[in-house]
Amino acid sequence: MDAALLLAFPTTTRAFAREAIESGAVLVNGRRAAKGLKLRGGESIEVRALAEACDNTVAPDPSVPVRCVFEDDDILAFDKPAGMPVQPLSRTETGTLMNGVAARHPECIPLGDAPLMAGALHRIDADTSGLVLVARTAQAFEAMRAQFAAQTVEKTYLALVEGSVAAGGALENDLVHDPTLPFCRMIDAKHNRLTLAEKAKLRPMHAVTRFRPVGHVTVECEERTLLEVTIFTGVTHQIRAQLAMAGMHIVNDRLYGAFAVENQRGHCLHALAARFTHPVSNIETEIRTPIPAWADLRD
Repeated sequence: MDAALLLAFPTTTRAFAREAIESGAVLVNGRRAAKGLKLRGGESIEVRALAEACDNTVAPDPSVPVRCVFEDDDILAFDKPAGMPVQPLSRTETGTLMNGVAARHPECIPLGDAPLMAGALHRIDADTSGLVLVARTAQAFEAMRAQFAAQTVEKTYLALVEGSVAAGGALENDLVHDPTLPFCRMIDAKHNRLTLAEKAKLRPMHAVTRFRPVGHVTVECEERTLLEVTIFTGVTHQIRAQLAMAGMHIVNDRLYGAFAVENQRGHCLHALAARFTHPVSNIETEIRTPIPAWADLRD
C-alpha cells in the first residue's frame, strides 16, 4: 500500500505514506487500510490526508524558552538546558530547542541537510547542557559544516566525574553503537563481547578526547573531579563513553555506569565553548556559555 501511494504521489515520502495508513487516512474499498496491506489490483483507494516531503519541517513553538548567547547576521548560539532535546524526531513533535528557535528565527527552518535540524550545525545529548550553534543563512551553514567535517572546530566541555583524577591525558577509541541493545549506547569497537558476525557489521567511528582536571570537590564524603574536556571529533556519546571506559564516570550518567543522584536532572556534562573560523568574516571566533551551578566549585 505504501509503495502504491508513492507511485501515485511522488512528492510524498514512504514514511509519510505509512503515517497516513496507520492514522486511518487511507481507505481501501471504503475500509481503513491495514498496515502492510498488499494490493491485488482493482481496489478503490481514497486518500483523505497525506503529507508531502516539503511538509517535513520543524514546527515553531514559542512556548519553548531559549537562551541566546551569541547572534549576528550569520550565526546564532544557544545555551540549551539539560533535559531538552536539540531537535524533534518528527514534524509533529514540539518542546525541543529547535522548535523554540524556529518560532523566533523562521529563516533557520529550511536550512541544512536534515529537515528537522532547522539550521542546527551539531547536536548534543538531551541530558547534556550547553552550547548549540545554528546557522541563519545557507552560506553560513555550508561553511560551518565544512569546518565540522574537517574537524577544525574546537569544542570545550566541562564534566564532573566520580572520584579523584590527578592528571590529564588523551583518550583514543574506535566507537560503535552496541548492536545488542534497543537504545543508543557506545562501546569500543576493538574491546567488546560481540560475536564475530556482529563485529563484521560494525561501522567504527574514531574519537579522540583530551581532558585535564581543573577542580576537586567532596560531596557527602565522595570525591568528585571537574574536568575540562576538549574534542574536535563529534562521535555520538563520545565524551560520556570514553571517560567511562577510562574509569571516570560522569556524575549521574547512569547509562554509562555512574551512580544515581537524587533530585538531579541530567548528567554533569556541559558544552562550554566552541572555537572556529567565522563563516563570512573569516575571523577566529570563540563563543562561550555560562558555567552550570554544579561546575562552580568555589566556596
